[in-house]
Amino acid sequence: MVSEGAAERRAGSSRAEIALKTITADLAAPDRVRRTLEQALVFAGAAVAALYTSGAAGDLLCLAEAAGVPRTLYGLRESYPLDGRSPAADAHRRGRPVWLGPAELAGCPESRRMPARDVHLVALPLRDGAGCLLALSERPGGFDADDRACLELVAEVVAFPAAIAPAEGEELRAGDFSLAMDTGRVEVGDEILELFRMPRADFDGRVETLLGRAVPEDLPSLMSVVEADHMSIGDRELEFRVLQPSGPPRWLRLRGRLLSGGDGRPARLVGTVADASALRDEVTDVARVQRLAAALATAGTVRDVSQAVVAALRKPLQADRIALAEVEGERLVVTVLDPPEPQSWPALWRLEWRTEWPDASVRAMPTLAAALRDGRARIWPAGTALEPALAGVGPGGLAVLPLSAGGRTAGVCLIGWDRPHHFGPDERALLTASAGLAGQALMRARAFDAEHELVAMLQRQLLPRRLPVLPGAVAVARYLPATAGLEVGGDWYDVIPLPDHHVALVIGDVQGHSAAAATLMGQMRTALRAYAAEGHPPDVVVAHANRLLLELETDLFVTCCYVDVGMEDGTAWCVRAGHPPPVVRHPDGSTDIAETEGGPPLGVVAQADFPMTPLRLSPGAVIALTTDGLVESADLDIDTGLARLARGLSASDPAHLGLVADALLDDAHRGDDVALLLMRYDGMAVKPLREGWTVWRVPEASRHARRFTRRTLRVWGVTETAMDSALLVVSELVTNALVHTGGPVRLDLTLIGSRLRVAVTDASPRTPVKPTDPGWEATGGRGILLVEAVSDAWGTVPVSGGKQVWSELVLPG
Repeated sequence: MVSEGAAERRAGSSRAEIALKTITADLAAPDRVRRTLEQALVFAGAAVAALYTSGAAGDLLCLAEAAGVPRTLYGLRESYPLDGRSPAADAHRRGRPVWLGPAELAGCPESRRMPARDVHLVALPLRDGAGCLLALSERPGGFDADDRACLELVAEVVAFPAAIAPAEGEELRAGDFSLAMDTGRVEVGDEILELFRMPRADFDGRVETLLGRAVPEDLPSLMSVVEADHMSIGDRELEFRVLQPSGPPRWLRLRGRLLSGGDGRPARLVGTVADASALRDEVTDVARVQRLAAALATAGTVRDVSQAVVAALRKPLQADRIALAEVEGERLVVTVLDPPEPQSWPALWRLEWRTEWPDASVRAMPTLAAALRDGRARIWPAGTALEPALAGVGPGGLAVLPLSAGGRTAGVCLIGWDRPHHFGPDERALLTASAGLAGQALMRARAFDAEHELVAMLQRQLLPRRLPVLPGAVAVARYLPATAGLEVGGDWYDVIPLPDHHVALVIGDVQGHSAAAATLMGQMRTALRAYAAEGHPPDVVVAHANRLLLELETDLFVTCCYVDVGMEDGTAWCVRAGHPPPVVRHPDGSTDIAETEGGPPLGVVAQADFPMTPLRLSPGAVIALTTDGLVESADLDIDTGLARLARGLSASDPAHLGLVADALLDDAHRGDDVALLLMRYDGMAVKPLREGWTVWRVPEASRHARRFTRRTLRVWGVTETAMDSALLVVSELVTNALVHTGGPVRLDLTLIGSRLRVAVTDASPRTPVKPTDPGWEATGGRGILLVEAVSDAWGTVPVSGGKQVWSELVLPG
């Protein structure tokens, strides 16, 4: 008994032979060569087929025609030297086919130009040494015996189409033209002149005369075809519009081929011009496969692949619905439902799959599970008994296309019709070819999506998860990764709460997009936060970061902008290191690009100055910090970009800061990362009361500190009974500083509402140690225990040249 697979292969060979005979019957057809090559895509499963012919000098094989996926994806060249080591040259010299699998291609010099894995290549010589045919496939196993027979048929009948071009002086057919590229003289048939509404007597033979009838907007694309400098040998196809005496312009389609001259003759562009409206319904299934291949070649994500398949299949097949789903283990994750309306799908889908991204088990549909295990396209005509989940998808006919590549099933495509649908041989071939292309694209897209998610997760981990709640201000931030490429960028932002109601706003950008840039970004963000927490002024913080970067011995530099804002009075100090300046929106809606002095980028100059520039924020003002990705690109200089940012900020409503940030990013150039940090300064509703005292090292220093504290708290209205805990804390902290440290000691008191903060600063970096279990005979060590007992919170922070021990108490009453 003959197997079903063998019968299908023999049927494929027969259909290929019939198709080739039909195509070659019309030797004068301008697209005969292309249509011949397309048979290698349909019947041999090739991803791309290319025809190479001997050049005029006889030392090169030059590309004459190609069909399928863009040849550049596989590194196919425009020409190959006949004495080179390419498969095309080998087949031409030896006069016999060259069949290469992935192992053989790995040792071929051309393998460096082939990024795809598991590629199979065949080079077939043409008759009489006219050239060779190249075909490539990514299917597992490559070209089988039947595929090879189909390719040999294609190589037997294909020929260089120079014969279709009429010789000079020969009469043209009614729809043909011949353009001499050196003089611009063109010979045209009567039908072309009729399409241009130009009598033969009014035509002077110049191509400019015809171009004058074209719609001006279409002239650039037309000129790119009729100028030799912009073309290489091969076919061109173009649709354009010509003006009519009345009514709308008419769409025409030009199909042409540039032929090299040789022997002193000029190059010529020959082809046809026809009414496009009469051609648009004559799109072949092979053309649809080509268009799908071209669309999938640029599809980056799984959703892009799904939408490309829907656009290529639903309308040509006149299907009522189409669904694409990824296969993840035993579950289906649907990526596209078309149409998206729930009422267009079976009731079971509406009940269990409630969104456009449903999640269903393969086991719930045994028929579908069997098709996925088999890995072949399955078609069920109207009336077939199917489980309810599938029967409602295609009551008039259902096609299930497993999307496979490399021996794995990445997804499935379901196509359904409501009315009884007849599946012809050509339609089955279209479905099979489309499934193979979509499977390969889906595997690439899944890898792309996985890598993109990994990059996004890394970026999220390096940036702040949330911004802190600020006293008297609101801050929001946005980060947009670049859409070109997958490498993580070095843009970052940070909001650092500081003592005494100060806040540091930081934004920066590390040179480049790489793992090294991301790592350095994390190091610099941590360093700036640490230096700021130590209490250094802004210029010292940035200078320390510059010194650290130089010590890291990296080749990358960093730009940043650091703004220290005092929440109590709105004063701010700005330091820039090679970074765009802040933009300030005032309460009246006017904006300023802060005129701040700037230093060099970090990591460039060891002894660099980073001057501080004062800023003033009034309640209601908004300060915006951004990286250069928002205000600078190849088409936008930084001054224009900053001015545009200022206009957008001026026209915004600062009451909704998140909406302002989203609006400012609407026109962002996605070729680079973009970080944006906005802060609206509202002013503190209750301003703190502050007093400070320098503690002298005298025998009664602790008593003087307690007396200063009592007088200050009385002035602030604190009752005597509420002072006891504060006086105890002051006594213990001051005594510890005097006994265990040297140098100056300072006492600072801050009262906001009913919360009192006592802070003692000394010159020692050593943190006080809390004893774990002081004995009854110990003479010291209990002071910190007392402070901890009476305080609502306490701790230590490093400050420039020492430390600060602080305690906070909630005063009764």
